Amino acid sequence: MNLLSSTYIFSFYTLLSRILGYLRDILIAIFLGASIFADAFFVAFRLPNTFRRLFAEGTFNAAFIPSYTNEKINGKNKGKKFADEIFNLLIIILFLIIILVEIFTPYLVYLIAPGFLENSEKFNIAVELTRITFPFLLFVSLSSFFSGILNSNNRFAAAAAAPIILNIILIISLLISYFADLNFAKQLSYSVTLSGIIQLLFLIYFTKKFYKPSFEFKVKVNSKVKLFFKKLLRSILSSGVTQINILVGTIIASFQTSAVSYLYYADRIYQINLALAGIAVGTVSLPILSKAFKQKNILKISNIQSRSIELSLLLSIPACSGLIIASEQIVSALFGYGSFTLKNVEMTALALKFFGYGVPAFALIKILSNFFFARNNTITPFYISSFIVLLNITLSVSFFNKLGFIIIPIATSVSTWVGVIIYTYLLSRNNFLLLKNYLLNSIVKIVLSAIFMSFLLIFALDQCANYLDYSYKYKSVYLLLIVGFVTSIYLISCYFTGLLKKKNFRTI
Repeated sequence: MNLLSSTYIFSFYTLLSRILGYLRDILIAIFLGASIFADAFFVAFRLPNTFRRLFAEGTFNAAFIPSYTNEKINGKNKGKKFADEIFNLLIIILFLIIILVEIFTPYLVYLIAPGFLENSEKFNIAVELTRITFPFLLFVSLSSFFSGILNSNNRFAAAAAAPIILNIILIISLLISYFADLNFAKQLSYSVTLSGIIQLLFLIYFTKKFYKPSFEFKVKVNSKVKLFFKKLLRSILSSGVTQINILVGTIIASFQTSAVSYLYYADRIYQINLALAGIAVGTVSLPILSKAFKQKNILKISNIQSRSIELSLLLSIPACSGLIIASEQIVSALFGYGSFTLKNVEMTALALKFFGYGVPAFALIKILSNFFFARNNTITPFYISSFIVLLNITLSVSFFNKLGFIIIPIATSVSTWVGVIIYTYLLSRNNFLLLKNYLLNSIVKIVLSAIFMSFLLIFALDQCANYLDYSYKYKSVYLLLIVGFVTSIYLISCYFTGLLKKKNFRTI
C-alpha cells in the first residue's frame, strides 16, 4: 500500500465533495445571505452536521478500526459477529437519541444557540428546522459504520465519495426552491435528512462485498462491545476536538448578530484543507498503523508516523499561508454575491484569517491522536482534548465582550496549537514518537517552498487587485487562476526538492 496514492484517492473525492459544498454555500449566501433564516438553518444543521464530521472524519474510525482489525485477525466470523453487535446497538442508541431530541428540541436549540432567545422569531425557526434535520444523525452515523468497514479493508473511495450526495441534494433543493418560490431554509432542512437516507443506501451497496449486516435487536452487550463504546465516547472528544471547538464557537457566537453565519462561511473554507491534510491522511494511515502495531513492526510504524506528519504538513502549511494572505479575496470570490454584502465579506474574512493560523495544528491533531488510537489508547487523547476544549471555552468567554465573535477563531487556533505541543511532549516522553531523521529536513523544505509560494501569491493578488474587487463580476475566475498558478508552483517545488515522490510514501 502507498500512503500517497491512497491519500490521493481519498482526497480526490473529498475535494470534489468540498467543491460541490462551496457551490451549495454560494447559493445559500446568494439566497439567504447572513439573515435570521441563514442563522437558524446553520444552527439546525450544525448539530447533526457536527456528528457527521465527528463520525465520518476520524472519530468512529479511531475507535472502530483497531478493534475490528483485531477481531478480523482472530477470524473472519469473529469480525462479522463483532460488527453485527456494534451495528445493532448503534441503531437502538441513535433511535432513542433522536426521539428524545425531537421531544426536547427547544431546550437543545437553547443550549446550542442561547443568544437566539432574544429574538423569538429566529429561535422558533431554529426549533422547527432542527426537528426536520436531526434524523440525519441516524443515517449519517450508520453510514460512518459502513465507511469504517470499507476503510478497514483499505477501500477509501466510496466512503470519501458518500458526502458528495449531501451537497448534490442540497444544491438541487435550492434550485427547486428558487424556481418554485418555496421556503429555502425549510426545503434545505428536509433535503438534509433525505440525503442521509440516500448516502446510507449508497454505502451499504459498496460494503456488501466485505460485510452484510445481520439485524437482531436482542443485543447482548459483551465486554468487547462495552470496551468499544467506551473508546468511542472518548474518541468523540479526542479525535473530534476541532469540530467540538466549532460547536462551542457557535454557542458563543449566537449572542452576536450574524456571527453564526460569519463563522459558518469561514469554517467552510478552511475545512477543505483540513479534509485533505488531516482527515484524509489520518483516515488512510490509521488502518495500516493499527495493523503494524498488532504485528509489532517497529520499522513500519516509524515509517508511517514520519510520512503521515510529512504529508500532513506538506498540505497544510501552504494552505495556512494562503488563507492568511488572501482571506478577503477568497471570501469575496466565493460568497460575495447577492445578499452577501461587503461587510459580510470583511467579517467572514477576518474569521478565516485567524482560523488560517491554526490549519496546520488542526491537521496535526488528527495525525498525532492516531499514534495513541492505533495502540488502543483512547484515554490519553481524551484528557488532552478535554483540556483543549476547556482552554478554548475559557479564552472565548473571557474575551468575547471585548473582542466580539473574532475571539472564537483566535481561541480555536491557539488552543489547538497548545494541544499539538502537549501531544508531541507526551508521545516523546513515552517513546511513542518513532520518527525518521529525514523528517526535520523535509519540514524545512516544505516551509521554504511555502514561503516562495507566498511571495508569488502576494505579487499575483497585487497585480490582479482590480479583478478581485467585490463589485467585479468574474472575480472567482481570477481567484481560481491565481490559486491554480501558485499551487502548481508549490507542488513543482516540492517535487524537485524530493518531497513529492510516490516511492517515498510506500508503507510496505
